[in-house]
Amino acid sequence: MDVRQMREISIADFLNAMGIQPQKQKGGILWYNAPYRTERTPSFKVDTNKNVWFDFGIGKGGDIFDLAGEFIGSGDFLLRAAFIAKSGTCPLPVLKQPQKNREREPAFEDIWVRPLQDTRLLDYLEERGINAHVIIPNCEEIRYRVYGKRYYAIGFRNNAGGLELRNRFFKGCIPPKDISLKRNGSDVCAVFEGFMDYLSAMQLGIITSDWLVLNSVSNVEKAVKALQGYERIECFLDNDEAGRRTFQRLHNCFGEKVIDRSSLYADYKDLNDYLLSQRQV
Repeated sequence: MDVRQMREISIADFLNAMGIQPQKQKGGILWYNAPYRTERTPSFKVDTNKNVWFDFGIGKGGDIFDLAGEFIGSGDFLLRAAFIAKSGTCPLPVLKQPQKNREREPAFEDIWVRPLQDTRLLDYLEERGINAHVIIPNCEEIRYRVYGKRYYAIGFRNNAGGLELRNRFFKGCIPPKDISLKRNGSDVCAVFEGFMDYLSAMQLGIITSDWLVLNSVSNVEKAVKALQGYERIECFLDNDEAGRRTFQRLHNCFGEKVIDRSSLYADYKDLNDYLLSQRQV
């Protein structure tokens, strides 16, 4: 795939590959919560006909390479291309570069991990309704460098050794991408789309079984393999089209063993939104 073909990749497909779904759609316009910063009201627009995006919150927009730059905080073209490729939407493009430029630092470098203790990260999760006694046993503090700049984020491990990353401004993954599964010897497994919903369930005290976090709805086939043998599968998936498709796929595989628990938060997008509403009450 060359650069021109890479530029023509659907931005909506690119976001979907990372588990990011639109909040609403009007014709060919999709509206999202900005995927690289925190917001409650969608202000990030994708025009599927023109295949461009615009974030009204920061007044910036462009094509898929511009979007990748916002995710990784870099203007370097090769790093942007690598990030797009890591999403799973395409292979890296074949670029004609001088020999001295062929070896470039990866998107994530100089990664180190420690117990979660940074107050800014803990405060962010507190704002999401999740207390330290839930956060600290389940998450880690990740420090890393991208193109010479140092960043920090909350880390949540997946089964392949990759790290799901989240902070107030960024949502991403240090590859490889995979599900996160914890077996506690139960014949019941609770399924969540992202680790924020899993942490919300822990905060609410509604998990007494094994649990599985998809980390992206694109990982549903991996989940199907991991869920073999369970007597009951309780789904706490988002109240959107992607969540409904994921539930249907699991139901097709396991039949009546699969239980939809989204009625608990029927008036909310996901379990974390429900948790926040309960705290406000």
